[in-house]
Amino acid sequence: MTTSPGASRRIEGGGSVFTYREAGAGTPLVLLHGIGSAAGAFDDQLAGLSDRLRVIAWDAPGYGGSTGLAPQSPRAGDYAAALGAMLDALGIPACHLVGHSLGTLIAASFAADHPQRILSLTLASVAAGQARLPAAEREKALAQRLGDVVELGPRRMAEQRGPRLLAPAATPEMLRRVVETMAAVHPGGYSQAARMLASGDIKADISSLPADMAVQFLYGDGDVVTPPARNIEVAALRPTAPVHVIKDAGHAVYLEQPARFNAIVSDFVARSTRS
Repeated sequence: MTTSPGASRRIEGGGSVFTYREAGAGTPLVLLHGIGSAAGAFDDQLAGLSDRLRVIAWDAPGYGGSTGLAPQSPRAGDYAAALGAMLDALGIPACHLVGHSLGTLIAASFAADHPQRILSLTLASVAAGQARLPAAEREKALAQRLGDVVELGPRRMAEQRGPRLLAPAATPEMLRRVVETMAAVHPGGYSQAARMLASGDIKADISSLPADMAVQFLYGDGDVVTPPARNIEVAALRPTAPVHVIKDAGHAVYLEQPARFNAIVSDFVARSTRS
């Protein structure tokens, strides 16, 4: 396992504070984490990709030291607007964008709204959003998430949910990292993200992306949170997009198989050019 590439940084943009981690220099690569995660979860990417790229991992609004969003029930577009404000504050007009899980909803929304700012788009362990589910099913899933973070608290929630993010071959250290990261979530930020997940519809955003945008998908073959079938279903909306299956990995694919994950991202970045 790699060590942390550095402490959290802070910047103000669009009237909000954003915390993030950064390593390297050159073309920007921006990483968006999932609902139970944070910028520090991408330490292996910050360390492994920063020899050739400026790698930035944000704390989403309501996570880490980042300001929460104003709406109690934000949409993916609200997070995408916040991402735009952070990139503006960092002086980044365009970037290679990587979203994981909930981060794929934000990444796809940002790419749909601002295609000119995307050099390439990687969607890992795709969270499709629940907008297309029957209302009763959607409300039940949301109530479960909201109830867990309030009734159990972040620590107990992490201890219960954390193991599901990993494949059976994951090491105790990987489990520790997953649990410690999830245990640090702020209930308010997590609840906002859960509501965004309930209203999210990644298929709509992917369907509106320009045909010439460089897009790829990747997922772990042992993912039980966003299962392979779901990733394949979403990827089918972009028939020419590469789809990578990472063996012996669950949902936290970037943590379980960082060398393979980094190689896929690095190769795609190297091959992706847009006029």
